[in-house]
Amino acid sequence: MYQKRVKMGIFNEAQKYIVGGVNSPVRAFKSVGGEPPFIEKGEGAYIFDIEGNKYLDYIQSWGPLIFGHCDKDTQNAIIEAVKKGVSFGAPTKVEVELAKEVLELFPHLNLIRFVNSGTEATMSAIRLARGYTGKDDIIKFEGCYHGHSDSLLVSAGSGAATFGVPSSPGVPADFTKHTLLAKYNDIESVKKCFENGDVGCVIIEPIAGNMSLVPGEKEFLGELREICNHYGAVLIFDEVMSGFRASLRGSFDIYGIKADIVTFGKVIGGGMPVGAFAGKKEIMEKLSPVGPVYQAGTLSGNPVAMSAGLTVIKKLKENPEIYKELEDKAKKLMEGFSEISKENNIDFNYNVIGSMFGFFFNKKLPKNFDEVNESDTKRYAKFHNNMLKSGFYFAPSAYETGFICTPMNEKDIENTITTYSKIVKEI
Repeated sequence: MYQKRVKMGIFNEAQKYIVGGVNSPVRAFKSVGGEPPFIEKGEGAYIFDIEGNKYLDYIQSWGPLIFGHCDKDTQNAIIEAVKKGVSFGAPTKVEVELAKEVLELFPHLNLIRFVNSGTEATMSAIRLARGYTGKDDIIKFEGCYHGHSDSLLVSAGSGAATFGVPSSPGVPADFTKHTLLAKYNDIESVKKCFENGDVGCVIIEPIAGNMSLVPGEKEFLGELREICNHYGAVLIFDEVMSGFRASLRGSFDIYGIKADIVTFGKVIGGGMPVGAFAGKKEIMEKLSPVGPVYQAGTLSGNPVAMSAGLTVIKKLKENPEIYKELEDKAKKLMEGFSEISKENNIDFNYNVIGSMFGFFFNKKLPKNFDEVNESDTKRYAKFHNNMLKSGFYFAPSAYETGFICTPMNEKDIENTITTYSKIVKEI
C-alpha cells in the first residue's frame, strides 16, 4: 500500500545533475503530473521505492521481465557471468548459444547481429537495408517508434507523442527528406509512398506498442509484404517490444508473415541492455566484416547480457504454455476495467496480445495514430495518479503498453480491478 512520502527532494536533487532529473523522458511523469517514485528494488511482480512504498508493477522494465523482478534463474546466470568478467570486447561462446536459440525459432531468419539497444538495432537494420537495395528512401508509420536515430524522428509515438512533438530539433532536414510517412493499417497510404519515392525499406511495428497497443491487421501486413516484394524493398519488422512478448515467436506466431529483417530487444536481454537484428542470409552478409555495410559496437554481445538473455529464452522455449496463462490474466484485467468503465459511462476500449495489453479512454478501438490521439489523455493522467497512490504502477503515459509477468496471480489482478472500481469516480 502506498505510504506518505517522507524522503522528499530526491527528484529536485536529480534535476540538478541529470537533464530533467531522468535518463529517459517519459520517466519524468510530465504527461501524467506529479513526481516519479525512485525505485530501490524489485521482487517478483512488485517494485519498492526508496520511501518504502510497494507497487504492483505493470511496466516490468518496459517489457523484458516476463518472469518478473529478480527471477532466480536469470539472477544466477548474471552472477556467474560477472564472476568471469563483465566485458571482453571479444567473441564469447554464450553469444553463439543465444544466437542459435533465437534463430531456431525463426526458419526465415538465417543470421543475427547483437547490439546494445533497440535504437541501435533499428538504426543498423535500416542502414543494412539501404546498403542491400542501393535505395535511400524508407517508409515508417505514424505512431510507430523505432528509437531516436535521426531519420526516424519524423513522427513518433511513445515519448515523442507524449510531449506533442512530431519531430525533434537537432535533426537536419537532409536526414529526414528520405523518410516517408504512412498511416498504420492503411495500405493505400503505403502505395502512395512507393509511388512518390525510391524506397529501399519499410520499417513497422507489426504489433505497435508505442501508441498504447495497436495490432497490425493481418490483411494489411500481408499486403505490405506483397508490395515490398513487388518493389524490391526490404521489409523490417520492429519487434523490440513484441518479440518473445506477444508470443514465443512474436508476430510470426500470430500472422505468419515473414519479414526480411526482424529487430529484437527487451526480452532477449532479460533486463540487461540488449538489441539485435536478424535476417535473410543474402541480406545479412552485406554487413561487415563479410560485406561493405559497416556496423560495430565495443560492448555488443556483452557476456553478462547474453547470459541473462539465454536463460530467459531457454525458459520460454521450455514453457510456451505461459503465454496463454499471461494472456488470460491480461484479458481478465482489461475485461474488469471495461465493465467498470461502462457502468460509470466512461468510454473505454482495449487490446490484449499475449502478455501485452493497452487501453484507451476512447469511444472506439483505435486502428492508427490519429484515432489513438482521440483518446482522453487527461482522464488517463487522473487514472494513473489515483492508481499509483493506491499501489499500482502503470505506465506514466497514455501512449505506452502494459505488461503481465508470471509472478502476477489472480489475486493481484482482482485487487487491481477492485481498486479501479474505487477510484473510477475520481477520474
